[in-house]
Amino acid sequence: MGRGGVHKNRSDGPERRCIATGEVQPKYGLIRFVAGPDGQVFPDVAAKLPGRGVYVAADRAALDKAIGKKLFSRGFKAQVNAAKDLTDEVEKQVARRVVELISLARKSGDAVTGYEKVKTWLDREEAQVLIQASDGSGRGKSKLSTPHFGKYIGWLTADELGQAFGRQTVIHAALASGGLAKRVVEEAQRLRGLREKDDGGKGRSEG
Repeated sequence: MGRGGVHKNRSDGPERRCIATGEVQPKYGLIRFVAGPDGQVFPDVAAKLPGRGVYVAADRAALDKAIGKKLFSRGFKAQVNAAKDLTDEVEKQVARRVVELISLARKSGDAVTGYEKVKTWLDREEAQVLIQASDGSGRGKSKLSTPHFGKYIGWLTADELGQAFGRQTVIHAALASGGLAKRVVEEAQRLRGLREKDDGGKGRSEG
């Protein structure tokens, strides 16, 4: 298990070295950064922008270290400037990306919300991922269990989940297997490492 809760034993895809930890891991567990012409460092969470990039583990402590010790200048081999609130900005962008992916899954029919609908999907073994709001009632959330061999996401807020489903707030949601589920889980794992609060999923049944 790497930083941010991301498994490192994945062989598909290129690997990069984190400038803060020195660890080499798959790119999907890292955040890519680029530097503008003015030397300002900014995140490229989709890893699509042109130019030289450097990578930092999707982990708040690693990012804070990279900023505080000016490791971006070493990584870019040039004098660059990283804003003090860069870690918070990365968290916001990754959270927005997770919400957008869940929204796309909803539009394609691969995501549902509401306690009864989620419970039905779980009972029918149609759900691959259980998603619950970090600020939802612990008692209410405990009534639903993570799918067997499935995944649990519990570090998005009710407001953020609400945005994904076009509602004010959402507490319970589920994703079907296939579709965007894999990408949602990977992006959510990056977000987990960037959020200081624990997801509350420790000890949850995986079956």
